[in-house]
Amino acid sequence: MTVLTRREFLVGCSTAIAAMAGAKLNLTVFGSPLAEPEQKILVNVFLRGGCDALNIVPPIAGEDRGYYEAARPQLKISTSGVEAAIPLNSQFGIHPAAASLHGLFQDNKLAIVQACGLHEDTRSHFDAMEYMETGTPGNKGTNNGWLTRHLLSAQGLAGDPLIPVMALGNQHPTSLQGNPDTLVTSRLDRFNLSSGHYQWRDAQRFSLRKLYEGSNSVQVAGLEALNALDVIELQNFDAYVPSNGAQYPTGSFGDQLKSIAQMIKLQLGLQIVTLDLGGWDTHNNQGNGGGGYFAGLLRQLADGLSAFYTDLDTQYTSRITITVMSEFGRRLRQNDDDGSDHGHGGIMLLLGGEVNGGLYGPWPGLRNDQLYDGADLAVTTDYRQVLSEILIRRFANPNLGIIFPDYRDYSPLGVVKGTDIPPNYDKPPLPQGSDFVYMPMVQR
Repeated sequence: MTVLTRREFLVGCSTAIAAMAGAKLNLTVFGSPLAEPEQKILVNVFLRGGCDALNIVPPIAGEDRGYYEAARPQLKISTSGVEAAIPLNSQFGIHPAAASLHGLFQDNKLAIVQACGLHEDTRSHFDAMEYMETGTPGNKGTNNGWLTRHLLSAQGLAGDPLIPVMALGNQHPTSLQGNPDTLVTSRLDRFNLSSGHYQWRDAQRFSLRKLYEGSNSVQVAGLEALNALDVIELQNFDAYVPSNGAQYPTGSFGDQLKSIAQMIKLQLGLQIVTLDLGGWDTHNNQGNGGGGYFAGLLRQLADGLSAFYTDLDTQYTSRITITVMSEFGRRLRQNDDDGSDHGHGGIMLLLGGEVNGGLYGPWPGLRNDQLYDGADLAVTTDYRQVLSEILIRRFANPNLGIIFPDYRDYSPLGVVKGTDIPPNYDKPPLPQGSDFVYMPMVQR
């Protein structure tokens, strides 16, 4: 078999790719030197809107249970009955709508970091999300994302992957801003040239490839986008059958997770994936006890993550780390509209074959003098501490001075397995040719 270089493949025509449709479309077909299944994969899920951490993992005993019940007479998760919290230990439980994650917690595959988030004093969705995704809290002048800086400071992507970075959503996420290799789409089954006339579509492909011939950044990005189109169009996402009896929840979130699982199994070199689940801004009608709106949204999250993990065999789960984060939590006290307002301390979830399951992070307490600003769960674990451990132990990238420029307090919590490397807080020059360019591959 003739081994194609990345450049040779990019300038090839789509009809040649279509001829491969009967073969298994993976890195071997496209001649990539990336040695599957060695590369690690990070899946970053962002819960937009400020997720109520105190109702995902509520206190179920002790004095904090009393403070929690007094502050949330309608919203509280009970400790008995059909909608009771499922105990994680003697002090905390998990919301009954997240029951599908409980087994993974018991199997030590799910880590929960409590009282986690930004130390920055803001209750603005936009500011908090920007700070988290740029990785520079308090600095609004950063023009690139923390994932982009990770990719560059790690000396680029492993091997020569066909589709290395993917963002599922309607826009290029700030965490990947400045990365020209990102494939952005809301639905992979709609990632195509949208023409029912194949002769016209082939002519269109040929013309576009001629247009993007060349070696500058715009031309290379354009060819990479066409390359991704060719590969993805040949996949039948509707016919995909999940493995191991996994059942994804209905809706876009479940569909996106299922598509990610299929892309991982195609072995195209995927290394970074981002996706969102919005709707967590529960100012009113959040839902009493273990039911209502919040419970439905949380069930969608939990069932989707559980199905995704079940769908992927051990050869994949051992390489994957899933992170779940939100811009902040909600206030301890419920408001007059049966909801909860913008808070401070939140939660992070980590899932994967190399995750050390359990509860992590110092618990600050819910007594009034322990609350942040007398109203919110305090932040005791900087979210960058969790991400730094993943980057160092799972991706062998210690360059925190580039990824999180103003962060200096890293020490591992022990949430993931891997080799410890001393953190590098210096800011050495990035690899030659690594100028940041805000140019997503495709946005549909």
